[in-house]
Amino acid sequence: MLWPRNLPGQMAVLVALALFVAQAINFGFTLHDRQQFRLEQVVGPVSARIIDATQNPRGRDPVVDARLSILRPGETPWDRFRPRPQADNPMPGGLPRRHDVENDIRRKLSEAGIPVANVIAAIRMVGPNDPRLSRLPRYRAERLRMTGTEMLIAVEQPGAGWWVQGVAWDDSDWSILRGLIGQTLVLYAIVLLPVLWATRRIARPLRKLASAARRFHPGEEEGPIEESGPHDVRTLITAFNQLRTRVTAMLDEKDRMLGAIGHDLRTPLAALRVRIESVDDDDDRAKMADTIDEMNGTLDDILSLARLGRPSEPVTEVDLAALVDAVVEDFRDLGKQVDFAESERLKMRLRPSLMRRAVRNLIENAVKYGGGAEVFLRPGLHSVEITVCDSGPGIPPERIGEVFEAFTRLESSRNKETGGIGLGLALAHAIVREAGGDIRLTNRPEGGLAATITLPR
Repeated sequence: MLWPRNLPGQMAVLVALALFVAQAINFGFTLHDRQQFRLEQVVGPVSARIIDATQNPRGRDPVVDARLSILRPGETPWDRFRPRPQADNPMPGGLPRRHDVENDIRRKLSEAGIPVANVIAAIRMVGPNDPRLSRLPRYRAERLRMTGTEMLIAVEQPGAGWWVQGVAWDDSDWSILRGLIGQTLVLYAIVLLPVLWATRRIARPLRKLASAARRFHPGEEEGPIEESGPHDVRTLITAFNQLRTRVTAMLDEKDRMLGAIGHDLRTPLAALRVRIESVDDDDDRAKMADTIDEMNGTLDDILSLARLGRPSEPVTEVDLAALVDAVVEDFRDLGKQVDFAESERLKMRLRPSLMRRAVRNLIENAVKYGGGAEVFLRPGLHSVEITVCDSGPGIPPERIGEVFEAFTRLESSRNKETGGIGLGLALAHAIVREAGGDIRLTNRPEGGLAATITLPR
């Protein structure tokens, strides 16, 4: 698309279009005035000469007599004869006519009280070496050579014959068009350059503001944006700086609240864990301990998901292959069937604990629903894929998008044997998205589900 996307480009195009429309209107008015002036230059003198010739047939001015002639049949307007009426139309046929000139001459002669039977105005081409030019005065011959065209005007007066006059005619508007083009270019240079300068001055702080908004991440220390540009832009930057401060303060308060909640919940859970030791029945004591462990795990998932926007763990360079292999080994130590296709060392910058948790959640789901998991690490040119495959029942295609929502379970019985509370995939998805990647779930043709983490390199 040719329409520019940035502010300076759009302003320049709009101003250029406005100037073009204004100059087009100006050209139309100027061209109309030029045509009217050109017609008046022809109609006025010719009408005056015909009026003078008809009102003073015997005492005409010699100059007028040299330019105005009454033609005999078959003779051209270039030949001069003694004025006498002729009955035939002396105008050569086949020439393009100008009806606007005819109407103006008829009107002027009628206003002067001269009866007119017919008026003909036609354009004829004149070559630079036309022999008829030698019969004309020098100034008129040079004028005709310059224009290359002549307008022949024949007026029929009842009872007096045809009066014929030839005048140089320039029907080209190129000179005025050339002048308007030059004027437009000068206007573009005078107007567009300040507009581009002003819009770039406005756009520069706006670009800084957009960049700061994209980079803004809670928990990362970054100073306020410098307030620059026009007053409206400075006001916008000030509002953004204040908004960022308020958001950071709210998130800090949320972290303090979550810490207090976690402490208040873990304390009674720890007390319960101590008290169940006094239970004599080993089976009941084991079930109680499992319940407390499950509550602790659920609490950890909820707090981790709530705090994900402000991770305390810094980004470090880690070996992704070693990280995935360590997670797989943890499941193997628990006696789970998890296979990992060994991969070469792959250095990446990420938050290792969070990424380890995301991979663990995917493998845990595969083990829980498919009885085992196969893990693959596939490095690419611009991205890395971690794929966890299982042989379970898969997910209905229409519900794949739902499983990434918190507290969503495809099995609705809430039985802990058939699933958790629906935070595993939601937490893994949030962790991967925070790292700039994505997770996609696909049903395998041979059965089961494939969960693929894609991370940028």
